[in-house]
Amino acid sequence: MTRENISRQMQQAGVRRLCVISGEASWCQLSAQKWIDELTGDWLCISESPLFSTPYCPPGALRTLLGREFLHAIFDARHGFHAEAFAALAGTLKAGSWLILLVPAWDDWPQKPDADSLRWADVAEPISTPHFIWHLQQRINADEQILLHRQGDPCHIPSLPPLPAWQCQAPLQQHAILSQLLHQPRGVAVITAARGRGKSALAGMLAKQNTRCLITAPAKVSTEVLARFAGEHYHFMAPDAILEQVITPDVDWLIVDEAAAIPAPLLHALVARFPRVLLSTTVQGYEGTGRGFMLKFCAELPQVTCFTLDEPLRWSRADPLEKWLNQALIFEDALPAPVSNDPLIQRFDIADWADNPAPPEAAYRLLTSAHYRTSPLDLRRLFDAPGMHLWLAGDVPGLKGALWLVEEGNLPANLAQAVWAGRRRPRGNLVAQSLAAHSGFKDAAMLRSLRITRIAVAAECRRQGIGLALINAARAAESQCDFFSISFGYTDALWHFWRACGFTLVRIGSQREASSGCYAAMAMCAITPAGQRLQEAAAQQLARDWPVLRQFIDIKLTLSSADLPADEQEFTAYDAQLAAGFAWALRPFEASLPVLKRLLRATDQPVPLLRAAVDASDELTLLAKQAGLSGRKAIITALRQQAAAALEALGSERAAILRQPFR
Repeated sequence: MTRENISRQMQQAGVRRLCVISGEASWCQLSAQKWIDELTGDWLCISESPLFSTPYCPPGALRTLLGREFLHAIFDARHGFHAEAFAALAGTLKAGSWLILLVPAWDDWPQKPDADSLRWADVAEPISTPHFIWHLQQRINADEQILLHRQGDPCHIPSLPPLPAWQCQAPLQQHAILSQLLHQPRGVAVITAARGRGKSALAGMLAKQNTRCLITAPAKVSTEVLARFAGEHYHFMAPDAILEQVITPDVDWLIVDEAAAIPAPLLHALVARFPRVLLSTTVQGYEGTGRGFMLKFCAELPQVTCFTLDEPLRWSRADPLEKWLNQALIFEDALPAPVSNDPLIQRFDIADWADNPAPPEAAYRLLTSAHYRTSPLDLRRLFDAPGMHLWLAGDVPGLKGALWLVEEGNLPANLAQAVWAGRRRPRGNLVAQSLAAHSGFKDAAMLRSLRITRIAVAAECRRQGIGLALINAARAAESQCDFFSISFGYTDALWHFWRACGFTLVRIGSQREASSGCYAAMAMCAITPAGQRLQEAAAQQLARDWPVLRQFIDIKLTLSSADLPADEQEFTAYDAQLAAGFAWALRPFEASLPVLKRLLRATDQPVPLLRAAVDASDELTLLAKQAGLSGRKAIITALRQQAAAALEALGSERAAILRQPFR
């Protein structure tokens, strides 16, 4: 049977299939060209550079093709495997399609450097990714519907099992939900669906039927499918633009596409302003998951009606490609955890990965269920990035809890000094670098620390102390570590949890994060005496700076009076070092605001631009214009010069000593 006949047979059954071509780079490309020559189709190629005379797109730009359909495609993974792009490409293929995956020689593949590791492993050069590649190979070998063509072997296409003719049921499901939405009383409706189920199309149908709809989404470009179905009744406004309106737009419906990607505080504000709101979100895929969104956000709504679209639009329920992809990228739901007391808590040894892959895979499922932004990039990081630590509560497959930590710090003194001065930003070390570069504690970059990047407890096992038990077990065992850290979007509830776990707040950013709508907060929990000294100094510094910071940070935060020195506004010797880092190095202006304010209180030096900037730090562009300067870079340079003048006015010899490290 020819490849054309096989493709027609697949289209009639509503299925798509994967062909893996493994071998030398040139042989793989020639083999893929034979498929193109023998099989009519679009043959979109995802690769870093054009390989064939067919449509081409680099992996990082594949989102621009979302909402479109293709017949057959090629994914080039010979030099690196971009998991999100691979999943996105699969989602664009319609029934009858082959997805050709080009990979290195089979036996060499696990040890080959993977260029994609530069995105997620915090490394300067590509590293091999044996755990993830071994995981893929196991899934490929286990699936009889996958064609694995290795160099030197014949190309034999496995036969399709008998399948009934496919009749797409998705439109019937869409119209049944649409009918209910059109009669929806006041309140919130939520549509969840895996990719390719037509939720954006359904939202567009609602807009077309009810002309008084306003549409919003994290990005307008992501609403192309919705816009196509809404037609002339497509009216889009960005979330922040809606909230800036003094008078709420007079509409019957607010439609929010990909609602899980909008920060929860913004989403709450949007929901509160409209009589009817439709929230749609993807519950699996390369974008992350909406399961955490359903658990956390929707549970807080007083009136909510939930709908699910589970019929695929472009392929049948029997599609082998989707089934394999869900296994390969672990898109399946976490299994329920048994409800029992005192689960066994233990660290998973990375060295045991190949012999015992079930625990980390179960942990990833659980982490995905609790954090809606978890994506295949996190899967790759957990599997193969250096410095990962994983703690588990309970037994697989129904884990009760998982704690994922990443090593930070341990930088040499000269590099830590450069980070403190704002001259270097080595990869990784999120909290360690921030405490050095923004809070002024270079020891934070030199000490060994573990940052908690994810923690999750199964929904049915929450409020049993499992999260605290995981942290306590890890803290007791990690004796080579000076402190644990956490970076999180500040909410009262989250801070209550971390404080209960023994953490101390040491930094709060002055800008809201786009991803969460919250201020970025950092907390630490000391383990060694060196970590304790750092924790006490950082907490005291935050307490000293808070009278200035609270003017820009809309958080009602009470800091213990025990953390405050006798005179919190005195310009100290340590303040002088930080101010010198701003004046003669590259320490950030926003992070230097409190110390600059104390410097100005200590000097009578006429530095008008610096005084104006400190008093109106959010108006630097306007101040630059008034001063005849070209923009932010120019005004920051001028502010550094005036800070230097203020320090020199306190004593030229002292200023020379302060400046010496930066010459």
